[in-house]
Amino acid sequence: FWEPIPSDGSRALILDPGQFYILASKEAVHVPPDFAAEMTPFDALVGEFRVHYAGFFDPGFGHSGAGGQGARAVLEVRSRDVPFIIEDGQIVGRLVYEAMASRPAALYGAGLKSNYQGQALKLSKHFHD
Repeated sequence: FWEPIPSDGSRALILDPGQFYILASKEAVHVPPDFAAEMTPFDALVGEFRVHYAGFFDPGFGHSGAGGQGARAVLEVRSRDVPFIIEDGQIVGRLVYEAMASRPAALYGAGLKSNYQGQALKLSKHFHD
């Protein structure tokens, strides 16, 4: 389903309009048990691209008490109408944390065989090898 894009050494990637990219954050994400989070654009004025399509993080995502040690966010990225240059280390999104009304009975990852706890760059569980 996906083709890797080899580095050309420039530490930049040109996002072509209409193409879909899977990228991973450099930072580890940690969502405490009493919160959920959503990935939102860092600044809508940065450019015409979308940084996520499935940007929700459940309580316990990357949390050590749920079997995680932080987890990289895998970003589903697409440029809109024009090519967009993204550079290594560029901030493209931010997590907005929301307090839960109550702590969930089970945390993401904790015995649920959660697919993305401690993830590396990998395809969704909906894709089969």
